[in-house]
Amino acid sequence: MNLPNKLTVARLALTVVFVVVFICPIPLGETLALTLFLAASVTDFFDGRIARRDKLVTNFGILMDPLADKILICSAFIAFVGRGLMPAWMVVLIVARELAITGLRLLAAARNVVLAAEGCGKHKTTSQMVAIISILVMISYAQWGSWAQAVFEFHVLGGAWVVWFTEASKWVAVFFTALSGALYLRRNRSLYLQDL
Repeated sequence: MNLPNKLTVARLALTVVFVVVFICPIPLGETLALTLFLAASVTDFFDGRIARRDKLVTNFGILMDPLADKILICSAFIAFVGRGLMPAWMVVLIVARELAITGLRLLAAARNVVLAAEGCGKHKTTSQMVAIISILVMISYAQWGSWAQAVFEFHVLGGAWVVWFTEASKWVAVFFTALSGALYLRRNRSLYLQDL
């Protein structure tokens, strides 16, 4: 197994550990969950780049890299619902979009068509990562000491900036998720309309 594929598998393993740590009441669990999520995100950053740079692209990587990304993102959002950190309808929309686009890509692959990533999809991924990290920071910074409270509880617009920033980041993630999904389905509608 080459290095990029090892990083992809590591991301899947880190996702499982992240979820377990997040839902189990352990000391400093929120901070550990944030650290695990950041570590998993770093593997996402490097695996594709290393594979392309060193010409280590494999069928396993082509399939599992985006799937591991979706599992990481969806697992985090679903775990947030369980803790009351995000409304269920937002997470249902996010997960439904990811499943729909994955299904469309599988349909395209069955027809030997490669669907490239689009700009709006990259904004979607970035906004989802920002939302997840901001939620994890919001629930964990109190464990970091008084310096973190001074930084993250700084009042802007009538409240602690980390709270309203986190709330705004959820809505931005939902907006880009819905928009990118709609655009992707519309642009590639010939793939699924012919089977209806």
